[in-house]
Amino acid sequence: MKQKVELSRNILLLAGLVVLAVGFVAGTRSEQIYGAVGPLLGFRVDTSKLDLSSVQHTYQALKTHYNGSLNTDKLIAGANKGLVEAIGDPYTVYMDSKEAAQFNDELSGDIGGGIGAEIGLRGKQPTIIRTLPDNPAVKAGLRAGDVITAVNDEPMVGQSVEKTVKAIKGEAGTTVKIAVIRAGENRTFTMTRQIINNPSVTSEVKDGVGIMTISRFDEGTVSLARKAASAFKAQNVKGVVVDLRGNGGGYLDAAPGVAGLWLKNDKTVVSVRGNGGNETYKAEGEPVLAGVKSIVLVDGNTASAAEIVAGALQQQGVATLLGQKTFGKGTVQEIIPLGDGSQLKVTIKRWYLPKGQNITGDGIQPDIKVELTQQDLDRGHDRQIERAKQLLVR
Repeated sequence: MKQKVELSRNILLLAGLVVLAVGFVAGTRSEQIYGAVGPLLGFRVDTSKLDLSSVQHTYQALKTHYNGSLNTDKLIAGANKGLVEAIGDPYTVYMDSKEAAQFNDELSGDIGGGIGAEIGLRGKQPTIIRTLPDNPAVKAGLRAGDVITAVNDEPMVGQSVEKTVKAIKGEAGTTVKIAVIRAGENRTFTMTRQIINNPSVTSEVKDGVGIMTISRFDEGTVSLARKAASAFKAQNVKGVVVDLRGNGGGYLDAAPGVAGLWLKNDKTVVSVRGNGGNETYKAEGEPVLAGVKSIVLVDGNTASAAEIVAGALQQQGVATLLGQKTFGKGTVQEIIPLGDGSQLKVTIKRWYLPKGQNITGDGIQPDIKVELTQQDLDRGHDRQIERAKQLLVR
């Protein structure tokens, strides 16, 4: 089973119903979930002795008294969600088949019909966090920092990232109208959805500096990052900027390969402790960027696997961190398929940086603090990357 240091974005923290029922129909997934969650979270459950009589009573009362039709599938999904949410861990999540498919597509970069923009919450409002190059959003004129107020005339003010993204996505070839506020001014953009090309790593050379942007850690990230690093080396760049801003994480086993672009193979990247034992991950691959001046850009949305790489490079003394404090997610999740397309994402371990810190709730402080203001976003000015370039070429 591939372990993941999972994404922390709000779209993946899917809210479920209150516990209504667990296993009130013979053959439901309650025993599966109890059996999966129990050992991983340190308790033992004999599913043959679970007393579900109160749940049966609740269901029978609903059948008898509820003035309307009952959707059994929805009740089961709600029960499973409630069971998992009762643990109180925001990263342990039950996903029904639809949510699981969306989660897996997002992690792999398979967005489907969309506009090529990442959406997050800023000030509790859905906001464009990043636009992908050569995609509908950037071509239409949307920018990072644009606050989304409506999609196809449906109000989005105060709505969740999940609802906003759902409204924006659709079949490739169809149009979508997005209203935003930028610098206090209302603007509307219309664009045609398309199949989005969303590689996890993009790179370019500007003013003699190599800029590598890693948006997530998936199965292709290490090879793409190594290809970019080799190109930088061949062009004899003056330094390298690694942009991990907005990177919410991904596969744990991608982190040692990316860190290995700078670190020798005997250097520790991260230690993982928890159920199933402890393990130390060392850097992997040839350190083609060893000795090259490097700055890693981080912000409050840099999380999980991205924090592992940033923290390892900082603590091993091979890169400087610039930007703002990171998110602070120091746990590892595992995906457990439940047989019908649904799946359980469950916390199984905690991870620790080379000097022994678990950063949960604390994040990582940058060596050089540079804030990116709303005014910067409104003007399309990236003072963080400009500052990094200045430091590398001086």
